[in-house]
Amino acid sequence: MTYDTIILGAGAAGMMCAAFCGGRVLVIDHAKAPGEKIRISGGGRCNFTNMYAGPGNFLSQNPHFCKSALARYTQWDFIDLVGRHNIPWHEKTLGQLFCDGSSKQIIQMLLDEMGNAGAELWVQTSLRDLRKQEGGFALEVEREGQRQHLTCANLVLATGGKSIPKMGATGLAYDIAGQFGLRMTDTRAALVPFTFPDGRFKDLSGVSLPARLSNDRTSFDEALLFTHRGLSGPSVLQLSSYWNEGETIRVNLIPELPLFDLLRTQRQSAGRKALTTELARHLPARLVDHLRQVIPMSGNLADQSDTKLSALAASLADWRLVPSGTEGYRTAEVTLGGIDTDDLSSKTMEAKDVPGLYAIGEAVDVTGWLGGYNFQWAWSSGHAAGVAIAAKS
Repeated sequence: MTYDTIILGAGAAGMMCAAFCGGRVLVIDHAKAPGEKIRISGGGRCNFTNMYAGPGNFLSQNPHFCKSALARYTQWDFIDLVGRHNIPWHEKTLGQLFCDGSSKQIIQMLLDEMGNAGAELWVQTSLRDLRKQEGGFALEVEREGQRQHLTCANLVLATGGKSIPKMGATGLAYDIAGQFGLRMTDTRAALVPFTFPDGRFKDLSGVSLPARLSNDRTSFDEALLFTHRGLSGPSVLQLSSYWNEGETIRVNLIPELPLFDLLRTQRQSAGRKALTTELARHLPARLVDHLRQVIPMSGNLADQSDTKLSALAASLADWRLVPSGTEGYRTAEVTLGGIDTDDLSSKTMEAKDVPGLYAIGEAVDVTGWLGGYNFQWAWSSGHAAGVAIAAKS
């Protein structure tokens, strides 16, 4: 069976690419259904893009690589596509866009676009063998217990990274890239919770508050959530992409709170109130109880000098912690790193030294922030490869 293009992976990037390739296109996935990561994303409502998506929201060894694809298929292009399919959506915080209804609407939209383009979809299909041949590629796959031999002129790697292996994620794209001589950057779990030893924050599990998390390279102001394993929440997930093992993180528990001024004012009118009682008006009470073990905060307000109040505020604004690690690929939303962008064309996503081989989406060393950015990279990179393939015919 001969195809113009075979796409490995029926996720966001793969389905998007299939809608633009033209010719005879086959999308293959080993899962039972397409778009499984889309289905579970955003609490089942799919944070499908971000109004502020731009190159500055992505990590890569080559920060310029993503610019071309993002510029030629923007968040506004995808929003327009969503609108044409009459899918209602809304904006949440920080430009994040979600379906009003179900993430399954995005999956169906992509399937409809693929169908309109004449692309085929095979699920529950496993790749057994792959090799380069004159004019393209030869594949052997197993489907419904039968082995089938396929050939194609163009092969697209859209199988994603290693994150969330329980959903079937593997390093297949990396293995294939290596088979054809493409280099890899180091990979690790990203957008992932931090862990700490000895159940350090077990007593705080479920406590959440606005916070600023930072290291020497960046900072993020979003919610912080304590868990029985450690720290989670948007600010933590964001910083995890910039964190190196053994590195200290800084937690500002009062990023927008003029705590020193508030405490000094209360000292005048309610000096007999316990300092911890007053703090519990501004921070979760369980957090105050936990922090009193490591930060001096005994006595009444009247007992506190300006110097002590200033020192307390400074400590709460610069709580330093060293995570023991992260929860790893098991809960990571994405994989940081991937196929080296130096080996790919930023315009077409085609391998420079392997004609007809393309890599898109999470498989590539381009990783977005939390908040719809990784989906936008899937749409943009999938579009770039699809348009480039269509232009060949």
